[in-house]
Amino acid sequence: MTTQQTAITLSQLAQRIKGALTRPDLTNVWVVAELVDCNLRRGHFYFDLIEKDASGASIQARIGGVIWGSAFPRVRAEFMAATRQDIVSGMKVMVCGSLSFHPSFGMKFVVTAINPSYTLGEAERRRREILLRLKQEGMLDLNRSLPWPVPVQRIAVISAAGAAGFGDFCHQLAANPSKLRFVTRLFPAMMQGEKTVPSVIAALEQIADELDRWDCVVIIRGGGATSDLMAFDDYDLAANVAQFPIPVIVGIGHERDTTVLDYVASMRVKTPTAAAEWLISQGEQQLELLRTTAASILQTLSDRLTGCRQQLAFLESSLQTAPATAIERNRARLQRDSMILAEAGARKIAPMLERLNNSMQAIAIAASNVISRQEERLKSRRQLLDALSPQATLNRGYSITLVDGKAVRNPDDVPSGVVITTRVAAGSFESVKK
Repeated sequence: MTTQQTAITLSQLAQRIKGALTRPDLTNVWVVAELVDCNLRRGHFYFDLIEKDASGASIQARIGGVIWGSAFPRVRAEFMAATRQDIVSGMKVMVCGSLSFHPSFGMKFVVTAINPSYTLGEAERRRREILLRLKQEGMLDLNRSLPWPVPVQRIAVISAAGAAGFGDFCHQLAANPSKLRFVTRLFPAMMQGEKTVPSVIAALEQIADELDRWDCVVIIRGGGATSDLMAFDDYDLAANVAQFPIPVIVGIGHERDTTVLDYVASMRVKTPTAAAEWLISQGEQQLELLRTTAASILQTLSDRLTGCRQQLAFLESSLQTAPATAIERNRARLQRDSMILAEAGARKIAPMLERLNNSMQAIAIAASNVISRQEERLKSRRQLLDALSPQATLNRGYSITLVDGKAVRNPDDVPSGVVITTRVAAGSFESVKK
């Protein structure tokens, strides 16, 4: 059994949808979402509103939106006046609008107003989250705590090639009134749009490869819409700047503009020109310190020379009397020393003389005793010698026979006819052996 199906036309379905969307709770409703795929065509501003999950990895809801050309100039002007930034993709917004359905173009959320306070608060919340994370990870004050080299003259610059801000920076350095010399080199990077973060990080890595050639890094960008500076509120870029091993100067935008980099860099200035002025002021401070030091050295030398001249004048005035005074003073000192020496000598010599006198007496007695003993021994030996001498033998009646002055002990040793000498106690006589 078949059932007859009743169909409606597509336009009839569109009318039903359009009628359903006229409900009061879908009109002039405030919606919080993120803008993506923003596009301005023929005065109309088209975009998509999306909502991501808590991790930010997937989209939970998406709907197309539009601000018609009749309302867009007003909405845009009011938003920029309050936030100092344009309406761009990636921005969290609170928008007021109504659901609208067109049979030919489909469903759109037609926006009639944007709450700028929400966007400002969201940007500030995101900035605070990044800063808190950097602080918790111990990176927030790393670059700011680095010592500045003295002087600061070799400057690595990160900026867009051909940017007016870079030109102003270089001109300001070159035209400094103190004629200070600076060495600069541009490390070009994108300073606007989605490529800003990886481009600036790549420039920092290039500088790190030749770190010993640079005293500091300057990241500069001229003025513009505040939305152009959103890339500088990025955690990865801020972490690279915070951990960079030499001081970093940030001069981005106008004085009223603030980014996360301003909180982590060693020095924050308001403009590229102000960055150059700060560097010049540091050089001038060192130059003034040198001048002050030189003046101090000159004054010290002048005072020393003045003192030497005064001393020389005094010596010249006292030169005529100084020798006589010195001689008299030394004579008195010599007399005093002589008396002291005589007294000291007397104190030292008197005991020695006493000991010497005693020693002489002892030596005389000892010598006399030794001589007496030696004389007795000599007398005894003389008596013994006299008793044992040949003369004593002759005196007892004996004689000595000599041949040629030698005593004869054996008669056979004397041949016949030889003259012999016979010694007796009273004298000697000669005879011939038969």
